[in-house]
Amino acid sequence: MSAGRRATIYLASALRSQYENISSTGLRTLRVPQVRVAGVHGSSGEGSTSGDTSLASKGPYSSKLKTRRVISFDGPDVIDFLQGLVTNDVSKLVREPSGETPTPSPNAPLVYQPPLYAAMLNSQGRFLYDLFLYKPSAGAEKLDRSGSGPGKSKDTPELLADVDAGLVDEIIGYLKKHILRKKIEVKDVSKDFSVWQHYGGTLAEKPDNTTESEAGAIGWGGTKDESALRSSETSGDEWLWYKDPRLSTLGLRGVFSTSALPPLVEAGTKVEEDYYLLWRMEQGVAEGSTEIPKGEAIPLEYNLAGLNAIDFNKGCYVGQELVARTHHRGVIRKRVMPLNFVQANGEEAQDAVTPGADVVDKKAGKKVGKVTTVLGPRGLGLIRLASASDGSELCIENQEDIHVKAVRPKWWFSEWGHEDEGQAASNA
Repeated sequence: MSAGRRATIYLASALRSQYENISSTGLRTLRVPQVRVAGVHGSSGEGSTSGDTSLASKGPYSSKLKTRRVISFDGPDVIDFLQGLVTNDVSKLVREPSGETPTPSPNAPLVYQPPLYAAMLNSQGRFLYDLFLYKPSAGAEKLDRSGSGPGKSKDTPELLADVDAGLVDEIIGYLKKHILRKKIEVKDVSKDFSVWQHYGGTLAEKPDNTTESEAGAIGWGGTKDESALRSSETSGDEWLWYKDPRLSTLGLRGVFSTSALPPLVEAGTKVEEDYYLLWRMEQGVAEGSTEIPKGEAIPLEYNLAGLNAIDFNKGCYVGQELVARTHHRGVIRKRVMPLNFVQANGEEAQDAVTPGADVVDKKAGKKVGKVTTVLGPRGLGLIRLASASDGSELCIENQEDIHVKAVRPKWWFSEWGHEDEGQAASNA
């Protein structure tokens, strides 16, 4: 599936028929008439506020992300180069490793560096591309197969990144334009690596480092999972599952060899990427240059600061001025958030809304936002926070029978949407 289609996906009959007979995984409940919001139940505070689905109650599931591709960075100047281009502090990737696996093994290093989520902006501070940066584990950080000493060193790139699949050539071209005299090599390695997401179920209930470290221990010397062992032996790479750097409830993310299934991926739990899209949308998280409009989106309106993509203490990078000014002003009046589409009779509105549709306040008669992504009766939209929280009656422009419910995700910071109140109090 190309990235350009992501914002126009519908949970249509092909998807329903593909899974309606897989009762063992609970996916039958995802048939369109029965879809409910994939909110997190239990004690987690990072879920959507709208209810449960089988994604939350019967996972975890695993999806290969065909909308993402993998590029590699190599050379002595990689960190300095990226530091001047992306919104996060890339130097974190070369500091002392902050992760530790309980049982080191040939495929699970004793220590590891968690990945970073970041964005690249244009000179006006508008969003261009997002990327997840991964630091490979060195062979010396792992045990050999006997468990008695360091593994054999092997050539690995300085960093890997997963990026929007539909724009991978454009992204590589953009990066090469900025290399100048730096000693860096950037190339597409998607033939060798693919991106996976592991999400839902117990991962949503206990979003902490325990799950990540347990995942990292799978393989020789770790927990006895024969399918994971075969995968590790076949791929021969250093890649692990990592806690998603944006939100714990998004689960685990990782880059793995294309030659075999990653650990944790089992029969009956491997599902199409549409389910990850639904899960992510219900958390109010946009991804890629279609859902976060390239050249238009203001990073803070798409919650990139709250998703750990921006470091406000690092040095200069392209587009920093607008981001810093908006941040220090302290008021964001619009944010991307989950939307539910409902007909006048109370039933979910299937195939009724398209990306780009305007959201209006029926009482005030004015536009208050825009739909950015649609999946069946669910969506993401950039909505004025005042209209989402004051009881306004929202609908789709020229479709007054399609009501819009804007959902405030539980992971949002409490002050989001109330910045004006704080400023008024400080000025009093």
